[in-house]
Amino acid sequence: MIFTVIGRTDGEYMAEVKRVIGLETSNHNLVLDLKDGRQVGHSAIRFLARCEAESVVLDNCPAYIHDWSAAEKHRNVGYER
Repeated sequence: MIFTVIGRTDGEYMAEVKRVIGLETSNHNLVLDLKDGRQVGHSAIRFLARCEAESVVLDNCPAYIHDWSAAEKHRNVGYER
């Protein structure tokens, strides 16, 4: 399944993305297409890092988001969420 994120990628808008992803069963391969997303904040980065850790593919993801997400994952190594 491919979910395309358009517009703001933070706050209340990410809550809807989380809700929709939560409705999907684990037997689907999920892809978040971020090509048209913008205004990514810290909470969205933490969410996207968790998505990647749970095998959700981030497609068309800008390099700065991957870098920020990797830094977030590195910072939280050893911490329970």
